[in-house]
Amino acid sequence: MLSSIPCGRIGAPDEITNGIVWLLSDESRYVNGHSLIIDGGTLCR
Repeated sequence: MLSSIPCGRIGAPDEITNGIVWLLSDESRYVNGHSLIIDGGTLCR
């Protein structure tokens, strides 16, 4: 399974949480209509 993830490891829960917190923050106020994919690069293959 790890060989299918370009980063070579499974993501930690806080890495997912950081993305969610950013989307909920004022830092992302200009972002709309976008999917934030946090998958260690799996979809980039």
